[in-house]
Amino acid sequence: MDILRSDFDPALVLQQKRRIKRELLQKPGLIPKKVALMSGSTIGEIKNILELFLLANGIQPEFYEGGYSLFFENLVFDDGALKAFAPDFIFIHTSQRNIKLWPEAEDDAAACEEKLNAEFARFEQAAKAALGFGCPVVLNNFDLPLYRVMGNREGVDVHGRVRFVRKLNEKLAALAEATPNLYINDLAYLQALYGMDRFSDPTAWYAYKYAVSLECLPYLCQSVANIIKSLLGKNKKALALDLDNTLWGGIIGDDGAEGIVMGSETPAGMAYAEFQGYLKALGKLGILLNVCSKNEESIARTGFERADSVLKADDFLCFKANWDPKHLNIAAMAKEINILPESFVFVDDNPAEREIVRRELPMVTVPELSCPEEYIAAIDRAGYFEVTTLSADDKKRAEMYKQNAQRAQLEQSFGNYDDYLKSLDMVCEIGAFDAPHAERITQLINKTNQFNLTTRRYTAAEVESLLGNDEYITQYGRLVDKFGDNGLVTAMIGHKQGDVLEMDLWIMSCRTFKRRLEHAMFDELVRRAAEAGVKTIVGHYYPTAKNLLVKDFYATIGLVKTAEDEAGNCTFEFTGFEGYQPQCGVMEIKRV
Repeated sequence: MDILRSDFDPALVLQQKRRIKRELLQKPGLIPKKVALMSGSTIGEIKNILELFLLANGIQPEFYEGGYSLFFENLVFDDGALKAFAPDFIFIHTSQRNIKLWPEAEDDAAACEEKLNAEFARFEQAAKAALGFGCPVVLNNFDLPLYRVMGNREGVDVHGRVRFVRKLNEKLAALAEATPNLYINDLAYLQALYGMDRFSDPTAWYAYKYAVSLECLPYLCQSVANIIKSLLGKNKKALALDLDNTLWGGIIGDDGAEGIVMGSETPAGMAYAEFQGYLKALGKLGILLNVCSKNEESIARTGFERADSVLKADDFLCFKANWDPKHLNIAAMAKEINILPESFVFVDDNPAEREIVRRELPMVTVPELSCPEEYIAAIDRAGYFEVTTLSADDKKRAEMYKQNAQRAQLEQSFGNYDDYLKSLDMVCEIGAFDAPHAERITQLINKTNQFNLTTRRYTAAEVESLLGNDEYITQYGRLVDKFGDNGLVTAMIGHKQGDVLEMDLWIMSCRTFKRRLEHAMFDELVRRAAEAGVKTIVGHYYPTAKNLLVKDFYATIGLVKTAEDEAGNCTFEFTGFEGYQPQCGVMEIKRV
């Protein structure tokens, strides 16, 4: 069973959880992470099902379970057990069942507000205590009460519980917006989506003290897992989109642009238009949109020339409209864009095409589609593109990749690679980690897989702890050229131990690899390390299925391999400080 698909059967997940777990544990490259579950209600089955969704996303959890309904006490008055566990993530599973001070009919407005502030303060204190453990914290907001004493007035009256919960949720949203490392799991939305009676079944509460019905626990766990996998850089990055009967109704090769169905004139046309609008919104968040269609390209492009087409041809990065097998087109797109095939979601109305791609490229995600009215839900509810942070660089990602295509085209006109690099008029900004760049650095660390020498991940709190820390040499790099700003694309962390600098981390976006930015970063590292009295720089390479690209990277910039074990883990050393000559030479270096 593919539990990452939006149409998974929650009953089968619950019934077959042991078999599913055994199968998922066979996945290669699972990342171990410690997850603390803090209880506002029963969490036993939540642990079991959350484990499945994390495993499905390549994360192998080890759990810490707080005492029943003791989320506040376990976090605020930790007896040392949680600290000793050293969680990578904390999930606080609370609900409206944990609200103690409800407004009463005899309360005046001031008393109602006092209760609201007191309840919020209690949950805020728990959240901030959790953040003190130095890891991301996921906190539920509140589901609505199952009954309304005043009927519809519950939503407007100061004494109404419905209004009370909504105001609490707005306060939690403002808290999360202003608090790094705090993320809201939207329990209120899940309850609305799956139905109040179904989601908040009182029988489950009275019998087992489950605030969410057993039937809907998989939806809750999927939602929490989506946040965690997003924080670990495991989101999808790109869509490969069929055209005929996917982005519009009909066959453009037969019907012509004027004959395909889209726009506001028919129910089907409105469904396709809304789907296109959804995709365009994803594009504005930095998701890479690509066409993968069996069509004549010149004819296919005419569909986007219609005035009522929400998407236009320039919204796509790659436009593969040809008669090649679609799995080959996806593989070609991945190579052209320089991302892994597993970063793609393939969207096609044709079940035969979906099955071929699943068979030939099993790492590509392929959601099931039914009618066009359900296309958005098939993608949206699976959480492929869950947003936990959104930087300016994210929003510009598609434009950055288009600029890379322009650079590749320019490269073809040069016979000498150095001449080509110099023609780009590159300016590299290099600086130590600082507060304005901390969020983007954390994001880059947790989603970079190919140019990632040690495969380490850092939380926002861990990155912040490095700011101004004299025990470390940190650097970020931003690259600008005549085609545009590539953004912050590289970072390194070195730990000083006497006169030795141990390189804990070096990452770089592959879209800027081999443009000598790596040499500029190393030149600056050598300069700063020498100033700090370092005599030896030690670099490490820990192999994964994804970072083979950089297996011998350290050797190419002047480090000498000193050790390699049976697993392929390598150690390199640099001692050539005296007389060192900078290696870059093709860009301006701007130190900040």
